[in-house]
Amino acid sequence: MTKAELVEEVAKSSDLTKKDAEVIVQILLDSIIDSLKKGEKIELRGFGSFRIRQRGGRQGRNPKTGTVVSVPPKKVPFFKPGKELKDLINLGE
Repeated sequence: MTKAELVEEVAKSSDLTKKDAEVIVQILLDSIIDSLKKGEKIELRGFGSFRIRQRGGRQGRNPKTGTVVSVPPKKVPFFKPGKELKDLINLGE
């Protein structure tokens, strides 16, 4: 599902205009991004949680030349699905 499809689904199920639904979806996404930038954990009960994980630096290889390059440490977003979401997805199997 794309962001545009999500906006359309929100608009249909809530009797809002597409413009209003787009604002709501954007506010939600911006809030998640801002919280992650601050290092906060976001927990949506029944859905899952978002958090930042720290990856350490390492030695990598340039696939084209084969030379060794240093990859610096970085922060990466991580999503962990909640138990209810996992159960709902596996219900159809």
